[in-house]
Amino acid sequence: MNGRETMGQLAQRVRASLHKYRLVWLVILVGLFLLLLPTDGGEGEEAAAEPAQGTFDLEKTEARLAQALSQIKGAGEVTVMLTVANGPRQVLAQDVDRNSQQGEESTQTVILSRGSSSQETVTVQEIYPRYQGALVVCPGGDDPEVRLQITEALSALTGLGADKISISEGK
Repeated sequence: MNGRETMGQLAQRVRASLHKYRLVWLVILVGLFLLLLPTDGGEGEEAAAEPAQGTFDLEKTEARLAQALSQIKGAGEVTVMLTVANGPRQVLAQDVDRNSQQGEESTQTVILSRGSSSQETVTVQEIYPRYQGALVVCPGGDDPEVRLQITEALSALTGLGADKISISEGK
């Protein structure tokens, strides 16, 4: 037997196998197709590009406060500036191993593996920054009634006392 005859016999066996076991071959082909599809490429890139919803953004907070305070009658267009004591922090899950015989303790941060190349830490708690003070500039800042309403609203939203909120008249 030469190489051509062997290839011819092999081709006949494959054709017979394809006809006889066509459903099995179909399942195998679908499985191979699914294996070749990207698993996390598009979603992972979008998630990395956009910040998580729970993250703290001072500029967005100031913009939302300014928009809300601008709705107060007589305030006009409001500009808000907030100061914070520290940045946002995350408390990560940790695995603590205690050796009772020697009195030693070792701590490791818990890491979650998702697939072959993706690893992330496990966040137990997110601590948002504490506000230190606020400055509000608006055209109606000289009116005592407007000042009181802005102070009460800002105090309710940020937890700041009236002594930490400064309201000035703008242009």
